[in-house]
Amino acid sequence: MNQMAKVDLRYVKVYKDRHGRLRHYYRRKGFSSVTLPGDPGSAEFMAAYADAEGRAPREAPSKSRAQPRSISALIVEYYKSASFIALRDSTKRGYRNILDRFRAKYGDRGAASIETHHLEAIFHGMAERPGAVRNLRKRLRKVFGLAVRLGWRQDNPVTETEGVKVKSEGFTAWSEDDITAFEKHWPSGSRERLALALLLYTGQRRSDVVTMGGQHVAQGRISVRQLKTDARLKVRLHPSLRKEIDAHPVSMTFLTTQYGAPFSAAGFTQWFRERAELAGLVGRTPHGLRKAAGRRLAEAGCTAKEIAAVLGHTTLSEVERYTRSADQEKLSDAAMDRLEKSETGTGAV
Repeated sequence: MNQMAKVDLRYVKVYKDRHGRLRHYYRRKGFSSVTLPGDPGSAEFMAAYADAEGRAPREAPSKSRAQPRSISALIVEYYKSASFIALRDSTKRGYRNILDRFRAKYGDRGAASIETHHLEAIFHGMAERPGAVRNLRKRLRKVFGLAVRLGWRQDNPVTETEGVKVKSEGFTAWSEDDITAFEKHWPSGSRERLALALLLYTGQRRSDVVTMGGQHVAQGRISVRQLKTDARLKVRLHPSLRKEIDAHPVSMTFLTTQYGAPFSAAGFTQWFRERAELAGLVGRTPHGLRKAAGRRLAEAGCTAKEIAAVLGHTTLSEVERYTRSADQEKLSDAAMDRLEKSETGTGAV
């Protein structure tokens, strides 16, 4: 067994297949077995491990199978469809979370019996959560579209439902005062400061930050393979991040729970929000620091392409959305400086 294959994570079992290749599995009594892809310590490996750690124990087998042409059977068929199979694993998990909750409530009903007014009533009951309504509507539109193609019904009842417009700027970007307050409460060398530095000085999502470890750092840069987009990035280490990393022992992931295990993305968010609240910052999230990173880069005069190279965005509209809170006064001063230098013939900065 080579050095990369030696993992010190609980419930991880290693087997050699008939071709001599090492296979890793998460196997825990009472839980479903999970295949762990990639090399130990890689982003995809640690993400799969963290996801397996966060799962609930498997449920007892159902005594009866889904009734033919029921909503439950339709959702199962959707999971087998080419469009669903082609999705990234992280996206599949999100879709399943939404659809399985709907399936648990309404799975026994016939797929052909659901009408638009039934769905409108369901959506109306979720009116206080417009984001959840929008996501459920999107997923059900695909599911009932499959029912039409399979010949289970003649129309898609979701099409005639009223769409929900969600007016939101998303997660609140951290201000400089927020960052200062957090740093004042949590001293350098603490796990909290390491988490802040990883989020703020890489500009990555929580799902990527929780998989980062010493094996991803080389030649003064940290390598990132974004789970959401599959983008591959190399971001130079900021001195403040380097300082916090050096203050902690090297491990497969920089951030671990109190039991020494890697965080799941959801578990990390809950822990970090609690830490922010202890610093007097209510409602602040890890994703807000990704926005703060974009804002800082914009205020430093970085171009849209430079910001995208750090954050991993593929379109300029995404960059604009993340840098919307950039300090308008600083940017306008920079613009006027350029204008004045141009008019006086001293050349643009």
